Amino acid sequence: MKLLGIGSRINHSEYGKGVVTNVTSQHYWVTFIENGLETIDLDSEFEVIEATQDDVDTISFFEVEQSLVNILKKWSDVSEVVPIADKYKGGTLILQPAENNLKPYELPIDKFFHKIIMVRDRLRVMEQRINSSDLDEQGKIDLQQYITRIYGSLTSFNVLFKSKSHHFVGQRSK
Repeated sequence: MKLLGIGSRINHSEYGKGVVTNVTSQHYWVTFIENGLETIDLDSEFEVIEATQDDVDTISFFEVEQSLVNILKKWSDVSEVVPIADKYKGGTLILQPAENNLKPYELPIDKFFHKIIMVRDRLRVMEQRINSSDLDEQGKIDLQQYITRIYGSLTSFNVLFKSKSHHFVGQRSK
């Protein structure tokens, strides 16, 4: 049996897809996309998606974890769990037309909040793609300024966030 190196990708029947983050004499430590960190026996049944042969000590768990997080952010719609402010949990957003004969539109505020988070996550992906693109520096700066203004336009929704660390931040005045 040949050992998998750190960074190998596997598909486990119980835990799903994951990345080997450490190897011991008896176990693989695997960070699974949907189940987090699990240890599995070296002789467990799983499909090898991509094998790497590497010395166990050449990469740290932190580096693997950061790489996995970056891959997930780049290639999936998996987003960070961002809690809504307690006072809005289970609430309803009501859009009341000015004309009384028209019916108001009601939307669960949690669903609305989720859409805002999706917009934020997609803006972050767009920022990453701009920064890694072949655009010249001035082109990147110009596009970043638009994104900053978009964030500024979204600051009205900061009231919905439980933690200030998740708030939208636009351009700060100097």
